[in-house]
Amino acid sequence: MESNQQIKSPGKMEVVEVLCMKGGIGDTSYAQNSLLQKKVISLTKPIIHEAITNFYCNNFLATLRIADLGCSSGPNTLFAVLEIVTIVDKVCKKMGNQLPEIQVFLNDLPGNDFNTIFKSVSKFQKDLEKIMGAGAESCFVTGVPGSFYGRLFPSKSIHFIHSSYSLQWLSQVPNGLESNKGNIYMASSSPPCVLKSYYEQFQTDFSMFLRCRSEELVEGGSMVLTFLGRRSDDPSSKECCYIWELLALALSDMVGEELIEEEKMDSFNIPQYAPSPYEIKCEAEKEGSFTIDRLEVSEVNWNAYDGEFYPSDAHKDGGHNVTMLMRAVAEPLLASHFGDGIIDEVFSRYQKIVADRMSREKTEFVNVTVAMTRRG
Repeated sequence: MESNQQIKSPGKMEVVEVLCMKGGIGDTSYAQNSLLQKKVISLTKPIIHEAITNFYCNNFLATLRIADLGCSSGPNTLFAVLEIVTIVDKVCKKMGNQLPEIQVFLNDLPGNDFNTIFKSVSKFQKDLEKIMGAGAESCFVTGVPGSFYGRLFPSKSIHFIHSSYSLQWLSQVPNGLESNKGNIYMASSSPPCVLKSYYEQFQTDFSMFLRCRSEELVEGGSMVLTFLGRRSDDPSSKECCYIWELLALALSDMVGEELIEEEKMDSFNIPQYAPSPYEIKCEAEKEGSFTIDRLEVSEVNWNAYDGEFYPSDAHKDGGHNVTMLMRAVAEPLLASHFGDGIIDEVFSRYQKIVADRMSREKTEFVNVTVAMTRRG
């Protein structure tokens, strides 16, 4: 959920100002609708364990500094930290080392709901104490507002960086999307120049991310990054674009009924790029500061409650679950461009479209996870 470049073209949103997950703890908040993201973090736990173990085999530290980039707000923020700190504790005990003091930096854009995070730190400390005992007192949590497409930390100060479902967000809406009419993202009907613009923006952003992190990580420090991505070579494939195409259908219906101006829709594009493993590898190799240790692909059902206990009858409706997930992610972007007045109506229509497609098709998100080590 990151960005730092100002967008100067008229009609384009200032991504750094409006890109955030929906704050608070209400029914439509990210905090209440992010089970899917939690599942994705859990899927990467073995890779995080391996990265921390490998680092600790060669380094004995009095203080370990960990950064979670694009942390968002809600339970997943401190869930990820709890997983990482618990792994550090286990690795130290296994190796017979004293647990270091652990400094955790939680980063996201300034518009992120940091207040909700800070209010839950005391519960996090209690949860940590149950697992680690007195060692929990050695963990310190700090908020770091700012874009991860720029420098965030002093040189050679960080030992481990984690980011999950954040790096697919671009620093800005790509330039040259005027011909992407009727779409809000890359789609099967998007002209080749639109796909090229999106890819070039990803290249610019991810290479900048790698350059900044190469300055901030110590030699031998590591990163585990998970992107919303794709397997296909085609950036407009259904596996990464379909979820947005269905939202475009809901908006198009409202344009047809003159509830939304056509020009408004034509000037709205989602600042996101879901890369393939090959594209991630290419940028890492071009930048040259990191060795790739693992590069893996996984899937998770659109409906996070598939096969889970339902907290309420509403959660038995897969279309409802996916709509609430997407609303928590997309509402701030939509509201900043179209105004708050359309939000309930557009997601009501979206829910019907999503439920229909899910009843007839297999719907999954593709995750790409890469583990990297800073070269010496």
